[in-house]
Amino acid sequence: MCGIFAYLNYNVARERRYILEVLLNGLRRLEYRGYDSSGIAIDSDLAPAAAMPEKGRGEGEAGPRGPQPLVFRQEGKIESLVGSVYSEVDEMDINLERTFLVHAGIAHTRWATHGVPSPRNSHPQSSGAGDEFLVVHNGIITNYEVLKETLVRHGFTFESETDTEVIPKLAKFVFDRAHDGEGTVTFSQVVIEVMRQLEGAYALIFKSSHYPNELIACTRGSTLILGVKELSGDTDKPLFHDVKALTANGKPKELFFSSDLCAIVEHTKNYLAIEDNEVVHIKDGSVSILKFDYHNEKPASVQRALSFLEMEVEQIKKGNYDHFMQKEIHEQPNSLTTTMRGRLKDNGVVLGGLKDHMKTIRHSRRIIFIGCGTSYHAALASRPFLEELCGIPVTMELASDLLDREGPIYREDTAVFVSQSGETADTLLALEYALKNGALCVGITNTVGSTLARKTHCGIHINAGCEIGVASTKAYTSQIVVMAMMALAIGSDRLSTQARRESIIAGLSDLPNKVREVLKRDGEMKDLAESLIDTQSLLVFGRGYNYATALEGALKVKEVALMHSEGMLAGEMKHGPLALVDETLPIIVIATRDTCFSKQQSVIQQLHARKGRLIVMCSEGDAPSVCTGDSCRVIEVPQVADCLQPVINIIPLQLLAYHLTVLRGYDVDQPRNLAKSVTTQ
Repeated sequence: MCGIFAYLNYNVARERRYILEVLLNGLRRLEYRGYDSSGIAIDSDLAPAAAMPEKGRGEGEAGPRGPQPLVFRQEGKIESLVGSVYSEVDEMDINLERTFLVHAGIAHTRWATHGVPSPRNSHPQSSGAGDEFLVVHNGIITNYEVLKETLVRHGFTFESETDTEVIPKLAKFVFDRAHDGEGTVTFSQVVIEVMRQLEGAYALIFKSSHYPNELIACTRGSTLILGVKELSGDTDKPLFHDVKALTANGKPKELFFSSDLCAIVEHTKNYLAIEDNEVVHIKDGSVSILKFDYHNEKPASVQRALSFLEMEVEQIKKGNYDHFMQKEIHEQPNSLTTTMRGRLKDNGVVLGGLKDHMKTIRHSRRIIFIGCGTSYHAALASRPFLEELCGIPVTMELASDLLDREGPIYREDTAVFVSQSGETADTLLALEYALKNGALCVGITNTVGSTLARKTHCGIHINAGCEIGVASTKAYTSQIVVMAMMALAIGSDRLSTQARRESIIAGLSDLPNKVREVLKRDGEMKDLAESLIDTQSLLVFGRGYNYATALEGALKVKEVALMHSEGMLAGEMKHGPLALVDETLPIIVIATRDTCFSKQQSVIQQLHARKGRLIVMCSEGDAPSVCTGDSCRVIEVPQVADCLQPVINIIPLQLLAYHLTVLRGYDVDQPRNLAKSVTTQ
């Protein structure tokens, strides 16, 4: 859930003020990943307390100690850190105008797992006095207690409650042990030995005064991106070169590490997604990559080519909107268009990511959708259509529950993993479980280069664009559309469903226009939010395709407006929930036209008979059929094909959640206790 950012300039003069701003702006772009504390580390003008003498330094070995680092850590959101940094800089009389030809800085924004939000639990975490080794970390070290006990026995003192603190202290232990034996050790050797001791999932960046102006990054089960900006050429031009050959030219350049592409797009579009167990070492402006292997003492050197980022800077800015969530709700006509671009052709669907595995999917014994939260709801909304078109049994699994009970997965199964970030810890652990059991694993994600994208056999990028608001909106609707297209592609060999498929494809083409229509009800949903602002609870009833809509709409209200809300299957209303109904409890019933419409009419009548406070969502023109007189409030939405209706129906509920949050005075984009990318169990 944490955000990592690092910046290294080489052979290009940058003032300390500029370096600080690059690091702080990087954290601002990543704040959605965690915002309870943050920190940065840059170099001071001071020599270290005890300089290490040079011992016949070889390539990459430690020489004289570099400058003592300046470490700033603060509880609260990024702006708290910004204020603290500049206040401390003034007190310490640090020269912000000093220019560096080479400088390495690291930064971190945290979502607390081990230890409460506080400066001492914030990152960078340190090896101890003098900050010889500093580390920023995303993930969980599962064996940190054992490592901590060992290090304490060797005289180390721990200051924080974090699992991360063992990492820099372990690095110092490895370094000191090598030098006590009158030997030498390279920075990469130190990091590789540390990796050998760590268990769990992590992305790490190391900075050390023993190896000045160098950075090392490594990852296992967590995404980390390297960005490369050549200052002597066209920065928007794709650099499809081996990254080491490209960077070993001594030319001026800027290099970035980030947990997410959205933090580097304003600097460069040339990037590399670091793969599991790769150790990326930046030294003298050159990038070298080693592949860590438990079984080999000496890691192999790896050649990797840069990729080109298809993203614009405007996607990470709010523009004329007040909040990212508001912007992302209103972006849905465009995000859906992008999701479908190039994939609807000649009354058919082309999904290049599944093409080579389509035969295996069609012959699966069953298809298993696996996800968490909003992604699970998107899969649930898509299940009926997939069952109808493909004739294959489809089961649903919450990733954490699948792992808890070790549910059966077989070689004949196709497991479809759905995650906006591609980093959701429970989903990735379920993926490992499914791979171990031999299932074909398909990934559906919004994040290029994510762990999910790299580890699945095949998959589909939803291409919804960068989503910064913690509560997912446009990614949800794009996930539904992608899974509808997947159903169309899998079922394309069945003549009996041809007319149905062609009808849905026509509906997909017009879907962005229908979304534009429903977004015009923004003012209407704000009025509804004003009428609900003082209520304590909200129920949402749906069934069929829109059971998922009920769950997701309630989740949105719960997430951002901090109001109790529950999505319920309308068919279960009489089996308990009906006891809650009175004239004060607001109940939203989704009753748009589909095969469940008459059943929902009956539900509405039963709720009305018990004086329920009803809000009914129905298709345009159906208000008289679902609600007579002034007995309830009606939200009319455009009618589309039944399997696409959840895309339309969720939007008024997204708008309702947004306006409720603003009216109640809560933070829309950064709801309490939550973060965007859930990288812990």
